[in-house]
Amino acid sequence: MKNLIIIRHAKSSWNAPLNDIDRPLEQRGIKDAHLVAMNSHSFVPAKFQIFSSNAKRASETAMIFAQNFSYPVENIVFKPELYTFDESRLEKIIKSFDNNYDNVILFGHNEAITNFVNKFGDVFIDNVSTSGLVSLQFDTYDWQNIQNGKTLKVLFPKDLK
Repeated sequence: MKNLIIIRHAKSSWNAPLNDIDRPLEQRGIKDAHLVAMNSHSFVPAKFQIFSSNAKRASETAMIFAQNFSYPVENIVFKPELYTFDESRLEKIIKSFDNNYDNVILFGHNEAITNFVNKFGDVFIDNVSTSGLVSLQFDTYDWQNIQNGKTLKVLFPKDLK
């Protein structure tokens, strides 16, 4: 079994004239990330690996979740290739994960995330919101072979307010 929890970065700020990759989280995003993280302990596996886009907003979101999960921040793997909005690139990255990881938590970006969970999950999601979490399970022992996953959990900040 392979389990993937995929999380869209929290709400980011457009206030400063920065490159897209350098945009930080805004206050609402920080609060929403903590809210979702605090309410997801019950379905997060005991052992997992965190991968994140290297974009500032995604890496900050990953660190918030890691802190809430008592996961060592230094163990997060920041992958520049996860800074993508293309679901086929995201799929290729996920399918290349080391099979030693049965449980992965991934932080990234839309449209890639929404399109990926709709292609591989069994529940249609119109849009994965910022700080939105989708948990998928695949009946395989090889990331390369993932297909027809089961959507186990969908959790958005609006569900908790």
